[in-house]
Amino acid sequence: MAQAQKKVFGIVLAGGEGKRLMPLTADRAKPAVPFAGQYRLIDFALANLMNSGLDKIVVLTQYKSHSLDRHISQTWRLPAILGSYVSSVPAQQRRGKHWFSGSADAIFQSLNLIQDEKPDIVVVVGADHVYRMDFSQMVQQHIESGKGATVAAIRQPIEMSTSFGVIDSDPEDPTRIRQFLEKPESVEGLPDSPHEILASMGNYVFDADKLVDHVTRDADDDTSKHDMGGDIIPAFVAEDDCGVYDFINNDVPGSTPRDREYWRDVGTIDSFFDAHMDLIATLPIFNLYNEQWPIMSQQLNSPPAKFVRDGRGSTGTMIDSIISLGSVINGAHVERSVLGPWTRVMSGALVVDSVTFDRVEVQPGAVVRRAILDKNVVVREGASVGENAELDRARGFTVTPTGITVVPKNAVVEA
Repeated sequence: MAQAQKKVFGIVLAGGEGKRLMPLTADRAKPAVPFAGQYRLIDFALANLMNSGLDKIVVLTQYKSHSLDRHISQTWRLPAILGSYVSSVPAQQRRGKHWFSGSADAIFQSLNLIQDEKPDIVVVVGADHVYRMDFSQMVQQHIESGKGATVAAIRQPIEMSTSFGVIDSDPEDPTRIRQFLEKPESVEGLPDSPHEILASMGNYVFDADKLVDHVTRDADDDTSKHDMGGDIIPAFVAEDDCGVYDFINNDVPGSTPRDREYWRDVGTIDSFFDAHMDLIATLPIFNLYNEQWPIMSQQLNSPPAKFVRDGRGSTGTMIDSIISLGSVINGAHVERSVLGPWTRVMSGALVVDSVTFDRVEVQPGAVVRRAILDKNVVVREGASVGENAELDRARGFTVTPTGITVVPKNAVVEA
């Protein structure tokens, strides 16, 4: 494998504010947002890197990073005796009295990490996408190409071109990028699939020396936004030194035809909600149960989930749902939902098409539909969430145009 021949270093960009995920990011960084019950969003990036053979990884943090730093320190502890580590590195103003002004500036201000490690190859990934990917295959293509940079790309419908950085590859050499187009209004489809484009996944592989050179030059450019996708990659493309790795070629052990090419940017409330719904089908669109490529996270010291009758003998039922450790469904009905650790759903309550985070309490007779409940939310006896959008907005809750209600952390919903 490439990692045995080249020294590979991983950088996870985790400083994003995540404004479009408010209020879930009101008190935490976007990569620290809980997902699928027991995970945090950053676990997917870290698990992919670890499963790919990378064992020296830094996570660059900035915005409200306490819960993220705590999660990394408690969960991602690697054997130091082997020189392995996942280290959270906050913004430190090493290059002046300013915080990170973009993803490229985050790497520029953290060049001491690359200088200390002295890698040959640097893998740079985002921290807030849900997917599986074997980066060793991308690294191998990068080395064989001789290019200074390689961008991971996923095929998307051509009508979605205005939502992505679009890669125009050379028809004579599909691994060579001719142009990098930022959210173009019109673009040609792929030669082998005219109705699709190649969209940047926000994952990159670089020759370490060339990455250092480019972010250093970019730091001196007052016209730059100091962004990896918007500035650094186009600079590599302008020098004809940038390749593309088509995600369709990535072969992850244990993947199925249904979830093999799954990748979702969960940057909005709607996409975050939809990603949860992808998990719960009998044949899930994204399969959490792939033992050959596990998504690791903190193992909670909690009892199993429990489904019991209530005091009147009514049974607790669960259909097409994920229920996390410590949760109790007591004479209630849960359907097409993902419940976080220590969720309590009590007698006669109804939770449908919803997501809960840690220690949510849905009291007797309460109704929750098409909602996301953040940590420690209490829905009082007889109260409802998601049934009356005007009432939810009047309470100060976020309601998306598609009708998903978000109840913020520690809120109490009264009847």
